[in-house]
Amino acid sequence: MEDWFWVRSSVHYVLHFVFPFFIAKIFFRENWQTAYLLMLATMLVDLDHVFANPMFDPNRSSVGFHPLHSYPMIVVYFLGTVFLKSKYRIVAVGLLFHMFTDFQDFYFWKFLT
Repeated sequence: MEDWFWVRSSVHYVLHFVFPFFIAKIFFRENWQTAYLLMLATMLVDLDHVFANPMFDPNRSSVGFHPLHSYPMIVVYFLGTVFLKSKYRIVAVGLLFHMFTDFQDFYFWKFLT
């Protein structure tokens, strides 16, 4: 796993900070700057990590462990992408993509070790 640490970290942060830029530019063309900033603001969902002990564990998936990363909340985020309008939909998209990023960070890299 140590061999993949920098690649895994790089992919994780590119998916958190760079890929939302492309999502904003493609799907929210008219107000992509606002969309990008709102999707970056969804990083605040990681505040639920503060309540975990330890706060970060590379051998634990945050999806399904932390309250705002739970499967019921993911359903809420998905429903938000379908039923919400305007800026709220952008936040839901950002949260859903955040969950995908955290999910792949554990499960995809688990198979490489």
